[in-house]
Amino acid sequence: MKNRFPSLVLSATVLLLSVFIQTAAAEKPLRLTYSIFFPPAHGQATAAMEWAKEVEKRTAGRLVIDTFPGGTLTPAQDVYDGVVNGISDIGMSCFAYTRGRFPIMEALDLPMGYPSGLAATQVANEFYAVMQPKELNDVKVLYLHAHGPGLLHTKTPVRKMEDLKGMKIRSTGFSAKVTEALGAIPVAMPQGETYEALQKGVVGGTFTPIETLKGWKQAEVIKCTTDCPDIGYTTAMFVVMNRAKWDSLPADIQKILADLSREWIQKHGEEWDQLDQEGKEFSLSRNNEIIPLSEEESKKWVAAVAPIIDDYRRATNSRGLPGDKAVAEIKRLIQEHK
Repeated sequence: MKNRFPSLVLSATVLLLSVFIQTAAAEKPLRLTYSIFFPPAHGQATAAMEWAKEVEKRTAGRLVIDTFPGGTLTPAQDVYDGVVNGISDIGMSCFAYTRGRFPIMEALDLPMGYPSGLAATQVANEFYAVMQPKELNDVKVLYLHAHGPGLLHTKTPVRKMEDLKGMKIRSTGFSAKVTEALGAIPVAMPQGETYEALQKGVVGGTFTPIETLKGWKQAEVIKCTTDCPDIGYTTAMFVVMNRAKWDSLPADIQKILADLSREWIQKHGEEWDQLDQEGKEFSLSRNNEIIPLSEEESKKWVAAVAPIIDDYRRATNSRGLPGDKAVAEIKRLIQEHK
């Protein structure tokens, strides 16, 4: 009997230790990394970080998302590949930074007169739901968002198309084609490089939503905004997760992420509109000028950029992809959300 006692104690100790280890393992949260290209103080970075905190709250701490704003984990143009290759688990950036890779989603960036950031964000998500393009099959799309109408901001006044002739304008993706169609010279660069380029005169202006005048401090280095909403383009942005990482998550956590992401569509859209208002007010506070186009001049600009939309349709159709359907669907959705 005496000889059995140490064995019983040892067995009990091993059992308790096993239970402790299993409990500790069960309580250890899953951790994911989230690469965000916006700078930390930008409202959209804040919205993304709030989403991450809400994930932790709704999963009762079972899933923790570590956020890396400002391109500190992967630069803007590498965010998507970073997610695919597992450098980050989640990423937010723009389709426009890898032009040609997302031929269907690129249609969202065409200059079709988006009325607001909320409308553009709703259009982007509904468009994706309808089109379901294969180009995004290697990731899990959590949600999309898109800024309000892209406008022209310059160091010297632009009141008519002729004022743009030969001017170098920072622009990416389809906004570069808009720049060219209006007679200016497109210069591609990420937002993070635009302030210095304007400051040093590398470019004389930028095509971008008015929110960047505060969010990226560009009101400090421009003097004028040409209000041209009838050719207002947007830049569609993605929030995507590594496909294998998504598949590895428990079903209940997947549902929480999906539900929360649907909620954040509205939040991002409203945030874009709030940021546009703040950008406008910040620019005016610096005595910058907002120049409305005359009705006649606006029609000229619309006519000048119309071939960009036609060229997109033809080029996409020629690749065996539904270019006509993409353009028609976006036009329909914009009208729905006006």
